[in-house]
Amino acid sequence: MLTQLSIKNYALIDELHVSFNSGLTIITGETGAGKSILLGGLSLIIGKRADLSSVKDATKKCVIEATFDIAKYNLKSLFNSEDLDYESLTILRREILPSGKSRAFINDTPVNLDSLQLLGERLLDIHSQHQTLQLTNDNFQFQIIDALAENNDVLNQYKLALKTFKKLVVELETLQQQKSEAIKELDYNLFLLKELEDAKLVTGELDTLESEYETLNNIEEIKDKLSHSHQLLSNDDIGVVSHLTEVKSQLSKLSGYGTSYNDIFNRVTSSLIELDDVLSEIESLEANLEADPNRLEVVNLKLQTLHNLMQKHTVSSVEELIEIKDELTHKVSVTENLDATISAKADEIKATEQQLKILSETIHANRVGVIPNLINQLESILANLGMPNAKFNIALESSNTFLSNGTDVLQFLFSANKGGQFNDLKKAASGGELSRIMLAIKSVLSKYTQLPTIMFDEIDTGVSGEISNKMAQIMQEMSKAMQVFTITHLPQIAAKGDSHFKVYKEDVNEVTQTQLKQLTADERIVEIAQMLGGANVSNSAIEHAKQLLN
Repeated sequence: MLTQLSIKNYALIDELHVSFNSGLTIITGETGAGKSILLGGLSLIIGKRADLSSVKDATKKCVIEATFDIAKYNLKSLFNSEDLDYESLTILRREILPSGKSRAFINDTPVNLDSLQLLGERLLDIHSQHQTLQLTNDNFQFQIIDALAENNDVLNQYKLALKTFKKLVVELETLQQQKSEAIKELDYNLFLLKELEDAKLVTGELDTLESEYETLNNIEEIKDKLSHSHQLLSNDDIGVVSHLTEVKSQLSKLSGYGTSYNDIFNRVTSSLIELDDVLSEIESLEANLEADPNRLEVVNLKLQTLHNLMQKHTVSSVEELIEIKDELTHKVSVTENLDATISAKADEIKATEQQLKILSETIHANRVGVIPNLINQLESILANLGMPNAKFNIALESSNTFLSNGTDVLQFLFSANKGGQFNDLKKAASGGELSRIMLAIKSVLSKYTQLPTIMFDEIDTGVSGEISNKMAQIMQEMSKAMQVFTITHLPQIAAKGDSHFKVYKEDVNEVTQTQLKQLTADERIVEIAQMLGGANVSNSAIEHAKQLLN
């Protein structure tokens, strides 16, 4: 319920702070006093678009803040889904900056308008003539029936199944499209894959093959150079090893004469060891070299194959060719297995469709079961509201289409006059009748579901004193289970409230401002008397006002 409201710098309101209680709250005031301003401010709290022109002083920030006691509303899951801190006393705030930018907050956490609207519609229902058009909306009519049918749980199951069903259908269509495109590419992909598989690709083989090719292709030159090097190292007359061995022998005789001679001896010894090792390696290389024209041809062909494949696939390494081969293998595998995947997906869709049918049948049966009760309640309430001949004809017909809330097609027909034909609400009921029908529906709903705080904006327009008394009784009954506000011009309704506020204008420093104040018992008598007889209050009006209040 709405416990506090604060408005600063909005329209004709400079600054306003007010607290509200549970039960039925009456708001009265002369035409043009600013009741619409109050509704406009509350509309911003529940997510209506902001307008800089509604700011009183465009150089200052406009702030509207409302506190709600939400302990009984079961909204923790909503707060969790929106990543908000839950507080049993929750504060909604809107700010309109001089720049025209609007900001919204829930418990001091910045939120977007979607989040504010999502929570706001669960906290406050502002009923106006415009909202009465909801009556002609199929979704709203289904909400009425489903509340009585207690369809909430099964509807949630249905909506989850429908979401899954739609997702599966999209996935199946995607798979079928993939199959159509893949079939066109399959032959070509198989050809490319066979080429790569026949090449027997091995990581790192390109460098190895190129090295082997250079060796085989230049074997005579390599042999010649190795042989010559071997001679230069090992020949008895000119060989480096022989000469260095003689140097070592000479230096060995000096090693005892000092450290420097010993050091040079050791270095020559090390060099000789290294040269011996080099000589052995040359001998080994020379011994293993053998011309092999056949192997050269094999290596050359393999290199040509690899280079051709790299050029064809515009890559620069065997490793990249292997990646392409793996991708082609996957594509071919997916294509070849698409039929099985499509079949499995079709089975999933069939199972989900069967689940949807069962759930929709349950929803339909529950709805059909409560329609007579709903009709009886509505016709009974409307008879008390001066519409004794009001009749409803509510029919459900199951379709073969899975709609957002089942498979039912709804006809919510109405006749206002005895012997009249049934027709759509918007064609069969006047504006005043629609208001009374809406009140009757809200009254019925309040018995079956936790409704948010509701604010009726002159729902009594165009009704007589006796009918307005009945409307007030209905709102009184509703206020036992929820917080109800009503803006009214009728004294019969104003007298039924648990608390009474008056909207009025006053001039402060030659500036007109809208104010809202809670009336005392005596002020309330005067206000109702004025509603009965005008500004000049007579004794009889005072007495009549007291009678109404009592």
